[in-house]
Amino acid sequence: MEKAEIGLIGLAVMGSNLALNIAEKGNKIAVFNRTPEKTDEFYESAGDLKKQIIPCKTIEEFVEAIRPPRPIIIMIKAGDPVDQQMEALRPHLEKNDIMIDAGNANFRDTVARFDRLKDTGLTFIGMGVSGGEEGARHGPSIMVGGTEESWKRVEKVLTSIAAKYNGDPCVAWLGNDGAGHFVKTIHNGIEYADMQMIAEIYGILRDGLGKSASEISGIFGEWNKGRLNSYLIEISEKVLAATDPISKTPMVDMILDKAGQKGTGKWSAIEAQNMGIPATGIEAAVAARSLSSMKEQREAAQKIFGDLGAAFPVAYGPDFNKDLELALFAGKIGAYAQGFAVMAEASKEFNWSLPMPTIARIWRAGCIIRSQFLDEITKAFTDAPDAANLIVTPAFSSMVKESIPALRRVVTAALTAGLPVPALTSALTYFDAYRQARGTANLIQAQRDFFGAHGFDRLDGKDFHHGPWGSGASTF
Repeated sequence: MEKAEIGLIGLAVMGSNLALNIAEKGNKIAVFNRTPEKTDEFYESAGDLKKQIIPCKTIEEFVEAIRPPRPIIIMIKAGDPVDQQMEALRPHLEKNDIMIDAGNANFRDTVARFDRLKDTGLTFIGMGVSGGEEGARHGPSIMVGGTEESWKRVEKVLTSIAAKYNGDPCVAWLGNDGAGHFVKTIHNGIEYADMQMIAEIYGILRDGLGKSASEISGIFGEWNKGRLNSYLIEISEKVLAATDPISKTPMVDMILDKAGQKGTGKWSAIEAQNMGIPATGIEAAVAARSLSSMKEQREAAQKIFGDLGAAFPVAYGPDFNKDLELALFAGKIGAYAQGFAVMAEASKEFNWSLPMPTIARIWRAGCIIRSQFLDEITKAFTDAPDAANLIVTPAFSSMVKESIPALRRVVTAALTAGLPVPALTSALTYFDAYRQARGTANLIQAQRDFFGAHGFDRLDGKDFHHGPWGSGASTF
C-alpha cells in the first residue's frame, strides 16, 4: 500500500477540516483519533477524498502508514494533552520523525518541547494556523517554527494547503523552536485589538448616534470598499445585517454582551510587558473582554451611576462618517505597529531573525486579520527593514498624519458622551507618547530616587545620579 506523505492526530472540527484540505490538494494522509468511532465517521464522510486518506485504529498502524521521516500533525486541545500525545507517540517513532503541534500553543511550551526532543533524534515543529474552521478546510495562513531541515520535509504539503494571495502561498518558515507559535500569538493579539476597535466604532454609531444594526451594516459595507477592506469589516457587515429567526429582530441585538477569550490575547500582552514593549491596544482589548464578562456588576453599576456622559456632541453626516472611518484606520495602524514592534523585540531576544515583510505577506489571506493594507505593511518593511516602528516608515507616517486628527475628534466626542472607547483611546495616547521627545518620566525618576534611592541619568551627562531631596528621602 502507498505510504502517506503526512499524518494527523485529532479529528475534531479543525483537525478534520485540515485533513480534508490536505487530501483535497493531492496529498496522501494517515489519520488517527483516540476514539476509533470518530475515525470511522470522518472516513465515511470524506466522499471522493477517501482514496487519499488512510484511516488508522491504532498508533502502531498509524505510524507505519506514513513515509519516513514521518511528519505528524497533532491537532488536539493545547496544553497537557499535547505532551501526553507526544509521549504516547515517541516509542513508535524513528530518527528524524517530526511531531508538529498545530494548536494554539503558548510558544514557551513549544520551546520546551523542542528542547526536550533535541537529543532524541526526533524533531518538533510549532505551527501556528490561522483562519478558523473555514481556513483549515480551504486554506489557512500557516506560521512555522522549527529547524529548517524539518521545514523542508513538510514544505510541499503545507504550501499546497495554505491560502493563496494572488497565487502567493500564505505559509513560511519563520525561525527556530517557538517562532511560529509566537507569531501566531501576536497575530491573535492584533486580532483582539482590531475587533475591539470595530466594536467601539459600532458602539459610537449605536449608542451615540442612534444608528440601527442595519444602518451600521451599510456603513461598514461602504468602508469595506476602501482603505478598511478586511475580513473583520466584511464579517461585521454580515453579522449586523443578519436577522434572528426567533425574534425577527437584528441577530446582534439578541446576543449577550459577554466576550469570550481563549488566552492568546492575554499571552500577547504578557509577553509584550515581559520585553518592555508597549502594546497598549492589545492590553486594552484584553481588559475590555474581561470587563465585558462582568455583566452582573455592570448592570448593578448602571443602576448606581446612570448615564454620566453628555449628549453626543457631533451630528452624524458625511464629515463625521469620514472621521469614524479614519479613526478606525488610525487605530488599526497603531495595533499593527505595536504587534510588529513586539515581534521585532522577540526576534532579538530569542535569536529568531523574524522576517517582518514575510510575516505581513503570509497574513494577507487565510487568516482572521487579513486586510488590504497588509500589502502596504509588506512593502513598508521591505523598503525600510530596520525601521524602529511601522508608524515612522515613510508610507505609514503619511497615513498617521492624515488619520490621527480624526481619531482625536472621535475619541474626544465619545469620551464627552460617556462612551467607553479604551482601544481607540490607547491608540491615540500611544501615538502622542511615542512622538513626544520630552515626556514626563523625569518626575517619575525623581520620585523613585526620593523613596528608593534608585538614581537617575542627567540631561547634561554629569556623573551625579541622586537628587538633593534632604530630610525624608530614602537612604536605601
